[in-house]
Amino acid sequence: MHVKRQLGSAAKFVVLAILLVLFLIPFLLLLLNSLKENAMITSNPLALPTSFQFANYSNAFKQMNYLDAFTNTIIITAFSVILIGICGAMTAHYFVRNPSRLNQNTFLFMVASMIIPFQAIMIPLVKIYGSLDMLNSKTSLIFMYLGFGSSLAVFIYHGFIKSIPKELEEAAMIDGCSRIRMFFQIVFPVLVPTTVTIGILNVLWIWNDFLLPSLILVEPGQRTLPLSTFSFYGTYTVDYGPLMASLMLTILPVVIVYLFAQKYIIQGVMQGSVK
Repeated sequence: MHVKRQLGSAAKFVVLAILLVLFLIPFLLLLLNSLKENAMITSNPLALPTSFQFANYSNAFKQMNYLDAFTNTIIITAFSVILIGICGAMTAHYFVRNPSRLNQNTFLFMVASMIIPFQAIMIPLVKIYGSLDMLNSKTSLIFMYLGFGSSLAVFIYHGFIKSIPKELEEAAMIDGCSRIRMFFQIVFPVLVPTTVTIGILNVLWIWNDFLLPSLILVEPGQRTLPLSTFSFYGTYTVDYGPLMASLMLTILPVVIVYLFAQKYIIQGVMQGSVK
């Protein structure tokens, strides 16, 4: 029995090690190719670099206007995620505590909207926003992310809020809390694990999104990090070395944040899954 348990543990370790290597291979290939010359990247992308081209990173930093693109990405991601979290929680709370036919149908329409692919509505959406002169604006982009991200947030919050005892809110109201104060001091703190889960999903989506910003943000000064990597594509050529370096610079902030906050992220996801 003890031998079988040891063999089972060893098999799990081997499987996890193989999965770890498979997940790390794309990242390592990107890192290695970001330190090569263009000719070596195209001739043998799997080979180790013979000389390290750190100039690729300085060229990428200048050409993609990294600081401006980083600032734009931080602003858009932060405001979008905060608004999706607050508005999603408030909407779900209203639906749960006011189960009228209208609210139930509205909730069903919001959930059903998640199956509509963005590509099906992107042309009419851009045309309408263009006619209203609302393109090339970070505010418009944040507003769109709020619309596209609210359905999933409301759906997840809706299931969680149903497990919160209504008597807890009624006791706070009897003690003199207004509805807004009761929500932010009683309900919203209980939703922290769910909020962490929703925040992670939306940060990964919005930070790496290319399609929607490419339709909305036209001027170079408004570009996000994924959009800035497109500046290395010429009409007939591609500058692969700085392009690989720019991709590394784009994903590096998310990796650093995850390394420092992984304890709280995993804790939030685990609490959310248990609830």
